[in-house]
Amino acid sequence: TLLQASEYYEAPFTVSDGVYGSTFFVATGFHGLHVIIGSTFLIVCFFRQLKFHFTSSHHFGFEAAAWYWHFVDVVWLFLYVSIYWWGSCPFSIN
Repeated sequence: TLLQASEYYEAPFTVSDGVYGSTFFVATGFHGLHVIIGSTFLIVCFFRQLKFHFTSSHHFGFEAAAWYWHFVDVVWLFLYVSIYWWGSCPFSIN
């Protein structure tokens, strides 16, 4: 999150500079929010595990956290390709 804040600060564009700027800030901002939620989810699972709340047959909370984190990973791959690769192409489509 500190790295993302640094990237926001150093970006040569703002959210009001056009479609790319607004898409960049909104998409990466929402993704960052989901990362914070997922990290909180995993921390809760960690403390529940310390209290032995999970068993081999009762572990839905942990499994849900794992599925959520995989979802965030897949979304990040899409964002990386669409924003950082496609957005950095030297040509524009008119």
